[in-house]
Amino acid sequence: MNSFVSAAQIGAPPQATADEVVRLVDVRRRFGATAALDGISLTVRKGEILGIIGRSGAGKSTLIRCLNGLERPDSGEIEIEGRSIVGLAEEDLQPLRRRVGMIFQHFNLLAAKTVEDNVALPLKIAGVARAERLKRAHELLDLVGLADKARAYPASLSGGQKQRVGIARALAARPALLLSDEATSALDPETTRSILALLKDINRKLGLTILLITHEMEVVRTIADRVAVIDAGRIVEEGQVWSVFADPKTLISRSLLSGNRPQLPEHIAARLSPTSGSEAILSIDLAGPEAQGALFADLSAALPYSFRLVHGGIDHIQNQPVAKFFIAVPTRDPALKDKVQQFLKARSARVEVLGYDTDHV
Repeated sequence: MNSFVSAAQIGAPPQATADEVVRLVDVRRRFGATAALDGISLTVRKGEILGIIGRSGAGKSTLIRCLNGLERPDSGEIEIEGRSIVGLAEEDLQPLRRRVGMIFQHFNLLAAKTVEDNVALPLKIAGVARAERLKRAHELLDLVGLADKARAYPASLSGGQKQRVGIARALAARPALLLSDEATSALDPETTRSILALLKDINRKLGLTILLITHEMEVVRTIADRVAVIDAGRIVEEGQVWSVFADPKTLISRSLLSGNRPQLPEHIAARLSPTSGSEAILSIDLAGPEAQGALFADLSAALPYSFRLVHGGIDHIQNQPVAKFFIAVPTRDPALKDKVQQFLKARSARVEVLGYDTDHV
């Protein structure tokens, strides 16, 4: 089963291809002694949704500012639709910026302008006639479900409606790339789901390339095709969303995923001994067909002992089953733990011995 991303693939400079909208090669940016970006190499293909996730201070905001030309890298290459933006004069950046739409965490709407004028603003700046830009604004408001709010002002809108206006404005100039900078962080969970569904719908209808900057794994899991994990200015892990969720390679990825995958209950984890106990507690990560097969029935048939399922379950990400289980293996046969691990690894599982239960009877 070709499930997981090889660590050797991380950080290698991407090779240019015709369908790339974004290409970064060894991009670096320092602020004094701090390396905000420390050799970022990344591509985003046409029609793809890429999620970039990391903790606060990891370099996400600097990366997005480099992509829209608001920040200049110290070195490296940044290409949008095959054109390098590094070193361009400000007047040369303006037409390129129209190919890059941007939606923000706090909406950034102009309070004194109506919804239709907010949406039409990029076209006004570009010199488009008022009738044409209002026609485009009304098309986009219909697309985002706010056709009846064209003459309203931002103060009368809910947070979700304001973000829909922000999305419509970002699409006004028909960009090739949409950048989303923590666009759902200020929204409640229900509104977040509706905004993510809207972005996915726009991606499908328009074939729009979207790059999401977020610290929320749930956002990435909901709509992204691929995910890149950034830490201390470096891409430390990258791959299809389901693959990274199934087998996170780095500690930062596992930490970010901790709220989205089953964890060993605290009362059990607290009593584990590192050396001895009546049962060994194993964590098992699986993805693909093996994740929903007769794993435990087959295990019991191959090794006729009483195994106990402690916790866990099966999820589906990008239509792929992704499972995490915790099982208890009796320690009365010293070789049994190793036999169980060999059996599970033959099924392409990642297995880890977490410790030994000292209290289970």
